Parts: sequence; structure tokens; C-alpha cells
Amino acid sequence: MNFDEIIDRRGTHCAKWDKMEAIYGVSPDEGLPMWVADTDFRAPDVVLERMREMAGHGVFGYFDNTEEYTGAIRWWMDTRHGWSVEPDWIFTTTGLVNGVGMCLDTFTAPGDGIVLFTPVYHAFAKVIRNAGRKVVECEMVNDDGRYALDFEAWDAQMTGAEKMVILCSPHNPGGRVWTREELQGVADFCRRHDLLLISDEIHHDLVYPGQKHLPMPVADPAITDRLMMLTAPSKTFNVAGLHTGNVIIPDDRLRARFAARMAALNLSGNSVGQAVLAAAYSPEGAAWVDELMVYLDGNRRLFDAAIAGIPGLKSMELESTFLAWVDFSGTGMERAEFTARVEQQARIAANHGPTFGLGGENFLRFNLGTQRARIEDACARLTAAFGDLQ
Repeated sequence: MNFDEIIDRRGTHCAKWDKMEAIYGVSPDEGLPMWVADTDFRAPDVVLERMREMAGHGVFGYFDNTEEYTGAIRWWMDTRHGWSVEPDWIFTTTGLVNGVGMCLDTFTAPGDGIVLFTPVYHAFAKVIRNAGRKVVECEMVNDDGRYALDFEAWDAQMTGAEKMVILCSPHNPGGRVWTREELQGVADFCRRHDLLLISDEIHHDLVYPGQKHLPMPVADPAITDRLMMLTAPSKTFNVAGLHTGNVIIPDDRLRARFAARMAALNLSGNSVGQAVLAAAYSPEGAAWVDELMVYLDGNRRLFDAAIAGIPGLKSMELESTFLAWVDFSGTGMERAEFTARVEQQARIAANHGPTFGLGGENFLRFNLGTQRARIEDACARLTAAFGDLQ
């Protein structure tokens, strides 16, 4: 796979490129979009071939792809992540934010508290509020540029009105791969406060050398009585636009409730998304992911070196994801100033830290899932925009 190939996504209804000017004031003709969390890489050939086969057949009627689809998920989870999944545990949702929304709708009520360990993926808080639930922000400790979980402080914060935790594992935006002990701590926290747990593991394939992602039920098998596992091929294979996610529920009681709600809303997957997942979750797809992570590791190292060369800036060391989380607090600048330098001088669109919740105030998130030449360009732009600090 040639990850260096520049692919022009402008004018293709690509949100990351074609909405950048309206939201950030950065023209796609001269700017770099480093905000929306998809990549600028083509999907692997095994995926493209499957889509060509479907297009060539030319019939897109009602379908039943259950056996191939669930079989591919089971193979992938067992082979890549060491977790054995039964086929009837798997539900298909329209992406994972929809999966979160379905879990909120099924297992909680309006007004219930939903715990987030912040800063964390901004769509969680959005869907919680849209569902009429209350966001409960438990701020993580920034321990010299590495996030840590503070269960003692969070125990004191609980009131009894909280009903669910949403965990991001691996973590977005901090890039942490949680250890077995940390995941067991999350499980114990949920048991102490009788909280259901959503473990969103959408980035589980995007782990750098020297790191090992553990699925929550592998880290703590006893947690399955209150667990909803969320996975998807979307970030891994750059197929987010197909909106196909998996909610995996091992517990019989919870699974029956979720199945009933899915049936009541008559929700089901789409043929293209399920076929693409089945193609991607294969030995060919696995080999492609391994190549991708080598390439992203190069992007990560290049970007981090440039950030380290700018006084006052510090990026968290990524253990997973292609999303760099950069702390600007050392510049002494107000948020408006460092954001303006990035957007107006460097002409880079990056996610604003406060949208990720408490603890994100002095950060911006940069998407590194693009061609090396664009990362080099971004490094040069940022160095120039903060050149007076040298």
C-alpha cells in the first residue's frame, strides 16, 4: 500500500475538507484539515475489490449476510484481540455514536447521570445531552503529559443519580492504552456505584509498537454482567461513511433488553457496510493494518519532534490512535491567541480542546492520519506560526 499517495478529497462531499472553511475559516485550497477523525488513505484492496464485486452484480435488494458478518467479527476479535465472541452477542448499529445512543435509550432514563472520564471524545457529551441525560464529568489527572484515572476523587463525586459510564479505550484524545490494572479499576468503580459500562473500543486496532490493547472483558471477565462493548472497522480501514458499528453484549439479560429495543425501532444494518466489514476483517485486512501502523508511527514521531522543538508546546505520547493531543499551556497564551495562530497563521484546522470536556481547555487535537508530506507541511507551518517563541 502506498500511503504516501496524495488523494484529493476536495469537492467529494468530504466533511473534513469541504466543511473546513465554513467552520474554521480555513480554505481547503491553502489549508490543512486536521480535525475530523478519518484518514486520507484509500481502504485496502480487499475492501475495494468487495465493493467492485457488489457494484458489478448490480442488485442491492434485501439481504441476509449474518453468518459471514458475525463470523468475520468473531475471527477478528479472537485473532487480533484474544476475545472469544458468540454470534448472538453481536448487534449492528449505524456507527458507534448511534450505538452509544441506543445504549442510552435502552438502559437509562431522562435525567440519569452518565459518567465521562474527561477530556474525552466530544460526541459522547453531545449524544448524552441530546438524549436528555446529564453529563457527569470526572476529570482525569494529567500526570506530566500522561492521563491517569483518579478513582478516589471520583468515588467522592458520585451522588447515586449516575447510571452508566462511557469509557473510551484506547483513549481519544489522549492516546492512552489502558493497562489491565486500570481497566480493572474501571470495572471496580462501576461495581461500587452500580453503574452500567459502555466500553467504546473503536481505536482498538490502532496501537503502536510496544503497546497491547486489552478488551475490557479480557481485562476483567466478571464485568460482563454490566457491559456493552462497541467496536467498528471505521477508524481502522477509513470506512466511517458506511456507518456500520457493532454493539457486543455478552450478558443474557442486557442482551434481551437491547434486542427488544432494536426490534421496536426496526433497526438493521446495510449490505455494503456489512460486506466491507467481512472483507476487512480478514488476513489481508490484518496485513494492511500492520503496514498502516508502521506508517502512522512515522507520522507520529515526525509531528512530535516538531512540537517538541517549539517552546511551550507539548504533545502527549501516543500509545494508540492517529490523533495528537497538544498542550499549549506552556506558551502562557490565552486560548484565543494560540488557536488563532494555528488557524489564521498556520492555516490548520484542528479540534478545540474545550469540546472534549474538563481538562481540555489548553489543548488542540491534530489528526495525523494523512500523507507524510502533509505532516511535514503541518510541522513547518506550526514552527513558523510560533517562530517568535524560538
